[in-house]
Amino acid sequence: MALQYFLEAITFHGTPDELTEEQTIPASLRDTSSLTRVLCFLALGRPDFEDHWESLQSKEGFEDVRKRLCSILSNTISLASLLVATSCVFLSTGSPVPYFDYSSPATYFLLFMSLMLAMIAVMTSGLSMIRWLHTDRQWTQEQLRSGGYFLFSYLLSIIMPILFVGLSLNCFILAMLTAGFHFENTVCRILTALWLVIYVICSGAMLTEFAWRYVKGLKSQ
Repeated sequence: MALQYFLEAITFHGTPDELTEEQTIPASLRDTSSLTRVLCFLALGRPDFEDHWESLQSKEGFEDVRKRLCSILSNTISLASLLVATSCVFLSTGSPVPYFDYSSPATYFLLFMSLMLAMIAVMTSGLSMIRWLHTDRQWTQEQLRSGGYFLFSYLLSIIMPILFVGLSLNCFILAMLTAGFHFENTVCRILTALWLVIYVICSGAMLTEFAWRYVKGLKSQ
């Protein structure tokens, strides 16, 4: 009887060594390059894979990761679609008022770039969401455990949609700033300059916070 219970324990629960080996983070995720740590921070919010790998060890944790990433991708699609619609309106119609002229080549170029980047963001977000909706926990673990190209593709599938929609939004803001500086009204130019200062301060604050969080994450390892 004792031998039978021991065999059942091995069959259904595995040995302690096997469980430890499965839960321990693989070497491909421990010894990563600086570029991989930066991509990991942008995709997962930490410069290491320890918390993410731990969440993949249970079905509940994996479902939480999938729901969170699908929510981010869904919001990215919504924002990118709004940018596509807005850029199309500005590119296909003229200014309804004479004092707001956005027909300069620089403004049109920035609006066109915003449109193209937003369309790419919609496409990449949709493909990434389909991937996450149809993937399973074991396949995700194997992809991370393989490292190399598979690890980079895993991280880029999360980062690229957000990157493209961010670039599209910045191109649209720069297009509006360029059009604002073409105003003949001095008050409008002053307001545009104030908007530019606020934009630069907010962008600098965000970059500083990202850098601080990244350094803090490296020190906590």
